[in-house]
Amino acid sequence: MVPASFSEKNQVVPILTLYTDGASKGNPGHAGIGAVIYRDGKTLWEGKEYIGKTTNNTAEYRALILGLSFLREKGIMGRLTIFSDSQLMVRQLNGAYKIKQEHLRELASRVHGLLHFFPSHEIIHVPREQNSKADGLANEAIKEYLSGQTH
Repeated sequence: MVPASFSEKNQVVPILTLYTDGASKGNPGHAGIGAVIYRDGKTLWEGKEYIGKTTNNTAEYRALILGLSFLREKGIMGRLTIFSDSQLMVRQLNGAYKIKQEHLRELASRVHGLLHFFPSHEIIHVPREQNSKADGLANEAIKEYLSGQTH
């Protein structure tokens, strides 16, 4: 259950929850990303995209950027909780692991730049079964591409 809005200095601040997932069929391989955003417990937006051939780790970061970019572009701010089943990405972004690969450092820098616009945020690892909607969207993006569909 996602908590409702809370009052901060007499202002109602929305509670935003972002679930993200990246998928790669092969590593590297055809990759898709998915993101689901909830505002005050209600679905606000779902997004998916085929991103070409890349690694799973790159797809995980790109999925997070997809969701954060949507929020930023729409000017939607609030307390943000991010859930991902990528333990590596979560630990890297939270500073527990160093980011050794340059392309992942660049993606992490983009993430941190987008997070700057939120009054508060946290990034939490969840098991895959608790991230099924975002996982499904990432895999749908790949399937649609491979079947010749566009989205």
